[in-house]
Amino acid sequence: MATKKSLKKPAAVTRKKPAKQLNGKAKTGRESGTAEARDTARLLLDIEAIHCRPENPYIFTSGRASPVYIDCRKLIAFPEARAKIMAHAFKLIGKAIGWNKIDVVAGGETAGIPFAAFLAALAKKPMIYVRKQPKGFGRMAQIEGELKPGKRVLLVEDLATDGGSKLVFIEALKKAEAKVTDCFVIFHYGIFPQSTEMLAAAGVKLHALATWWDALEAAEKHKYFDEKGLTETRAFLEQPEQWSAAHGGRNPAPRPHLGR
Repeated sequence: MATKKSLKKPAAVTRKKPAKQLNGKAKTGRESGTAEARDTARLLLDIEAIHCRPENPYIFTSGRASPVYIDCRKLIAFPEARAKIMAHAFKLIGKAIGWNKIDVVAGGETAGIPFAAFLAALAKKPMIYVRKQPKGFGRMAQIEGELKPGKRVLLVEDLATDGGSKLVFIEALKKAEAKVTDCFVIFHYGIFPQSTEMLAAAGVKLHALATWWDALEAAEKHKYFDEKGLTETRAFLEQPEQWSAAHGGRNPAPRPHLGR
């Protein structure tokens, strides 16, 4: 295992300056790097929501192979870490979007639902949730709660990889005549250009607390990953498709089977 047991008081080490270029282009989604992003990454590592296993790569539903895996859903079981991360999220959304420009907070089925609820409670806003597809009985509803036409909706999810599943929720909300211009996730992979490009094409901007670059920095600084873990994770982040192909992954299937 490349993931090391977390330490309660990790020794400080010199922070390395992140590289500014990736394959000749600016790193997609690496615009976080804030104190909140670093703290979010550290908290996720501390509760062991982030795993590193380069010797036995994870294979995602998209078909990609990865040396690292994140389970943001685990956060709901840790009230202290959850409260800190939700406070960071509340602050980021207020600064980047403005809570006065949001009428309703929507959670995507299923991982986005608890985080939408936490944020709606902090912001004192109505909350709804969106199904991946209409319920197969009763009202055949795809949106649960109350959503009136013209309301400005913030879509909330736990994470984004290549952004494919977000479009399903956005389309459902727009079909209900909601105005959707922003999507928030706790964690954004930050290495697949299509994650922001597809959403931008739909008129939606993606906001995230932390990316894998923040997680890698925190893992190195606080000694969460061993040397192999750091090396392989960095190699994956710099060339994800190539790393995947070399470690048993396959090309992602076209929509609607894209990753999250």
